[in-house]
Amino acid sequence: MAEKNQKDVIFRSRLPDIYIPKNLPLHTYCLAKKSQQGSRPCLINGPTGEVYTYSDVDLSARKVAAGLHKIGVRKGDVVMVLLPNSPEFVLTFLGASYCGAMTTAANPFFTSPEILKQAKASNAKLVVTQASYYDKVKDLKADNDEKITIVCVDSPVHEGCLHFSELIKADENDVPEVDISPDDVVALPYSSGTTGLPKGVMLTHKGLVTSVAQQVDGENPNLYYREDDVVLCVLPLFHIYSLNSVLLCGLRAGATILIMPKFEIRSLLELTQKHKVSVAPIVPPIMLAISKYPSLDQYDLSSLRILKSGGAPLGKELEDAVRAKFPNVTLGQVPKINSAYMNFSLRFGTHA
Repeated sequence: MAEKNQKDVIFRSRLPDIYIPKNLPLHTYCLAKKSQQGSRPCLINGPTGEVYTYSDVDLSARKVAAGLHKIGVRKGDVVMVLLPNSPEFVLTFLGASYCGAMTTAANPFFTSPEILKQAKASNAKLVVTQASYYDKVKDLKADNDEKITIVCVDSPVHEGCLHFSELIKADENDVPEVDISPDDVVALPYSSGTTGLPKGVMLTHKGLVTSVAQQVDGENPNLYYREDDVVLCVLPLFHIYSLNSVLLCGLRAGATILIMPKFEIRSLLELTQKHKVSVAPIVPPIMLAISKYPSLDQYDLSSLRILKSGGAPLGKELEDAVRAKFPNVTLGQVPKINSAYMNFSLRFGTHA
């Protein structure tokens, strides 16, 4: 009888509800500011310095979508991305979204059997990778019931592979008209396997739009990204922390995203100084490397306003060391990250 008399109690914030346009496809939602910010930098390729404006990114993503459609990618198909952080990673993800396809990203340092297992489990139809990883994916054709197309973003292009330029030179007007449901899957990340074998997690357009909105929209956003921010993207995009909290949230906020293919302390500091990075989402090992770098004072890092650590707890000793090095920077910690749902409740704090 007591159970029948129980009522749900809903706790509401004093702030207004965040408007979440659940009907929008993820690419439309994240690039909503492209018309107002078309000429502003969207992506900066760290190694080359090449800048992609918001107009460039949207146009290139639509070209990639048309190219994917031309070679047979259809709604519901899976595109595997086996790349380090790069503009091609971003354009492939957005292009697949335009097509109504799904993206599953894998760690380029996986072994051939690990890549094969994820490709088979996700039923990947196409792999976008670098020529240096060709040997890891060349057997996917033989071990899969259907032929898997291999696209290389660089040279040399091995026999039977396509070059990424074949996708990006397609006519953007040939983007297919696809009826995308909010419940369609757009991303298929795989768990790290800490509690068993890696498992695919189906993230829908509605789910990711909702997650991003909770982080950067409304009157009291968790991430505090601004349009004039330069956000560091050194964490691997095949991990949900970087894909969601750095790339998608950065795009939605209209910020500039500085892409680094890998972590190297000197390059990170040089690029932070050169491009005036203001928000740096990193992990404790990178925090430690920065705090202990002997030549840190030689770099002008005054543009930094937020250091955000996630992936693992930041110990008090390291936190204090970082605060001593950056007394005017807001330090935030992401307490929990998982592939199924990105729920950010940042703990921010500065010296009193």
